[in-house]
Amino acid sequence: MDEASRIRRAQTRVEDAREAVRAFHAGVVQDDMALVVFFCASSYDLDAIADEMRRCFAGVQVVGCTSAGEIGPGGYLEHSLAGVSFGARDFTAASGCITRLQDFDAAAGQALARHLQGQLDAATGSKSAANRFALLLIDGLSVREEAVTRAIQSALGVTPLVGGSAADGSDLGRTLVYADGQFHNDAAVLTLVATSLPFRLFDTHHFEPTDERLVVTSADPARRVVREINGLPAAQEFARILGVAQAALTSEHFAGSPVMVIIGGASYIRSIRKANPDGSLTFFCAIENGLILRVGRSLDLHANLQGALARVRGEIGPPQLVLGCDCVLRRVEILQSADRDAITAALQDSNIIGFNTYGEQFRGVHLNQTLAAIAIGAAGPEVKRG
Repeated sequence: MDEASRIRRAQTRVEDAREAVRAFHAGVVQDDMALVVFFCASSYDLDAIADEMRRCFAGVQVVGCTSAGEIGPGGYLEHSLAGVSFGARDFTAASGCITRLQDFDAAAGQALARHLQGQLDAATGSKSAANRFALLLIDGLSVREEAVTRAIQSALGVTPLVGGSAADGSDLGRTLVYADGQFHNDAAVLTLVATSLPFRLFDTHHFEPTDERLVVTSADPARRVVREINGLPAAQEFARILGVAQAALTSEHFAGSPVMVIIGGASYIRSIRKANPDGSLTFFCAIENGLILRVGRSLDLHANLQGALARVRGEIGPPQLVLGCDCVLRRVEILQSADRDAITAALQDSNIIGFNTYGEQFRGVHLNQTLAAIAIGAAGPEVKRG
């Protein structure tokens, strides 16, 4: 990035963990850093990553998480480390960690959000929320994203939140967030950022709901398991709607025909993770009894992305940075698409830094198969809130 921007991005595929952090540091280091955000493959030696981050960025606020793929100047990569630094001239940040998500207490989460707001008030000399946004990185296997996102956004009020669920490739084994110099599981890190630059939060997906209705008639929301749809075994009914045999259901069916819920006139994706031997379906989001779902129909991903980025440019000009949380299921589709190079180029042209997630958060909602992002523009006469 330009010297005046105070936003510096980097991505490295160096295999050794310590050398990767040193290469990343060389790419993003600048005087007076307010915040560093990074995303890394879980295949790295994470103890070495944490130790080298502490050494290279001593005294700097650093947050991050493990991923199912990293996105940056090199495009969609695996076994890489990508991230960004924000200069203190244009940014002020405050972050905190929520541990023991299995025992998450909404009041405690809200207290942290308000505490960080107070820190920003003191650091900036202003209580205005018009120039602030929040970034949430959360353990993607915690099954607590809905409760945490809802509680924190409620406490933040008009300050909008974007986030991503930490991942570990396709392993679904152990997902970690980084805060206070170390990695944590069963945890989330919340960062509030105030900036003098214009920004916009946006989310986008390339599906539209069809008329095919699926009524959830038996579910275990805490485990994200749906046992029955329309009064029938869930996997059997979903397979019937798609016109395939239950035994033939694959991840491609779930990714290509996700189910959707309509909230306040907007449609959100609720992706199916897997079909279970007992005929139930496990989702990437909590699904409640009585919820009415609709099967999603795929549109043109490339055109959808171009449209979203064009709207961003129309509001804040060419972005200096798009900090993006992009679902791992989108990654799978993009890498198999004939438009792969064009999609990658569109993201690179928008100066993206991001990661592939096990779920996304946008304002107070937990999402799937969505790109949820913060676009930051250049200095202008008016700051636009996301």
